[in-house]
Amino acid sequence: MSITASDVKNLREKTGAGMMDCKKALMETGGDFEQAIDYLKTQGLAKAGKKGDRIAAEGLVFAKITPERAVMVELNCETDFVAKNEDFLQAGAGLADLFYKSTPASLEEALTLTIDGVSVEEKVNSLVAVIGEKITLRRFKTVTPKSGGRIGGYIHMGGKIVVLSEVTGANITDEAIKDVSMQVAAMNPKYVDKSQVSQDEIQREKAIFVEQLKSEGKPAEILEKILQGKLDKFASEISLMQQVFVKDPSGKKTVAQFLKELDPQSKVVQFERFAVGEGIEKRQENFADEVAKMMH
Repeated sequence: MSITASDVKNLREKTGAGMMDCKKALMETGGDFEQAIDYLKTQGLAKAGKKGDRIAAEGLVFAKITPERAVMVELNCETDFVAKNEDFLQAGAGLADLFYKSTPASLEEALTLTIDGVSVEEKVNSLVAVIGEKITLRRFKTVTPKSGGRIGGYIHMGGKIVVLSEVTGANITDEAIKDVSMQVAAMNPKYVDKSQVSQDEIQREKAIFVEQLKSEGKPAEILEKILQGKLDKFASEISLMQQVFVKDPSGKKTVAQFLKELDPQSKVVQFERFAVGEGIEKRQENFADEVAKMMH
């Protein structure tokens, strides 16, 4: 039977495998779609071990969030196309559910847990076989209340950035916790409060500011005042509670002020932020060069 471009496209959308691999699978199986999927799985298993040197910096962060506990899981792949693959999406959601229930203490422990009748490690390897790209379970984080607050979160662009936050206060709503988490997603603070900024970090910034001000020829009598203002602004910009609240139209209200208006006793206790691929050095390749390589 003849294999159409539509057949190849449908198989690629289902499996995430390469176009040529999909065409070959359909030809080898006489156009039988299900057999072609099995063929790709079989072929992929043999190749899975050869993908270790590839860079998997795309993917998604999957999350399961309740007021009592939340977990987020970063599952990486090589291309954004695969991050939309149904098998990839189901696996990521399944891992978030599993880690929420099992609360593993480490990535090593997480890989030994059982999902769909196999270990997590085997599950990830089977994804490599089906999809044809390097897939890695990079990290996960479980957040539980430290100070009697409630857990909430925010998921940006379907999982490109996920933030989990604990906020205290009897009148604090889920929407308010989501707004705080959205702030963390957008502004990426390092600390909850500027009181947590270390003196070492302050001193490093101070040395930089001193040199800048000297080069600008600022008189010594106002140098200290300017310096203190700059250091205070620096600490506020990297500290969540002192940051300007991004959803405030006036551009003047801080996150702390936003929360106090809802509940005078409220405060952010902790937050965790995962952004897909952060810290992974991505390989930059010219598309034309990549096509040229395929021709040889």
